[in-house]
Amino acid sequence: MLDAKKLLEQFLGSKVPGLGGSVGGKGRDAVNMAKANPWKTGALASVLLGTKTGRSLAGGALKLGGLALIAGLGYQAYRSYKSGQAPENIPSLPELPAPPAGSAFNTDTGLSNDFALTLIKAMIAAAKADGHIDADERANIMQKLHVEELGAEAEAFIAQELENPTDLDALVNAARSEEQKVELYTASRLTIEPDTRAERGYLDLLAGRLGLADGLVDHIEATVKAAKVGQLAE
Repeated sequence: MLDAKKLLEQFLGSKVPGLGGSVGGKGRDAVNMAKANPWKTGALASVLLGTKTGRSLAGGALKLGGLALIAGLGYQAYRSYKSGQAPENIPSLPELPAPPAGSAFNTDTGLSNDFALTLIKAMIAAAKADGHIDADERANIMQKLHVEELGAEAEAFIAQELENPTDLDALVNAARSEEQKVELYTASRLTIEPDTRAERGYLDLLAGRLGLADGLVDHIEATVKAAKVGQLAE
C-alpha cells in the first residue's frame, strides 16, 4: 500500500536535515538549499511549480513536515477565526506551534492514510489549476521525481493524478469534518500563489464546494501568507 503520510512529508518539505534551530540564518539556508536543488530538500510540491513553493516558506514553516505544517496552519487559521481576530492583523509566523493534544487538527489523533492521500491529490489539483502542466511538463516533472527515488508505486500515482482530470466531487466528499475541510483548503492554498484568474477561481470554487465561511477562508489565506513572508523572487 502506498504510504501517503510519508509521501506527503516529501511533498511539502519535511524537516531539512541539519537545519534545525532558530529561524534567521538557518531558515535562509534552507531556502537557499531549496533554490539550488529543490526536489532533494524534500519539497516535492516545488517540482510542480518551478520551485516557487519550496522557496517561499518562511523559517518557522520550514521546520515542520507535511502533515504538521498543514495541521499547524489550519489550526492557527481556525483558532484566529473563532476568536474573532481580524485576518489583516495576523502577524508573520517565525514559529508555528503544533495543535494541542486532543485537537482535531493534531496529527497524532490518527489521520488516516486515505485522507493523507486526499491532501496530496488536492495539492496536485491546485498545481494543475492554471493549465500549465502539459504533456512535456508532466514528463519533466516525472523525470525530476524519479531522481528522488520515490518508488514505482508513488511515481505511478503522481503520474496518474497529473494526467487525469481533477475529480472535485471526490476531493470535497473526502473531507468529512470542518477541520478536514480547513486542512484540504490549506494544503491547496499552500501549494500555489493564486496569481492567475484560473488559480484564484479554482480556490474560490473549492472553498465554496467545501462550504467554508468567507471569514474562515480569509483567515486561512492570511495565515498561509504569513507563513510565506520573505519569499524569494523567481
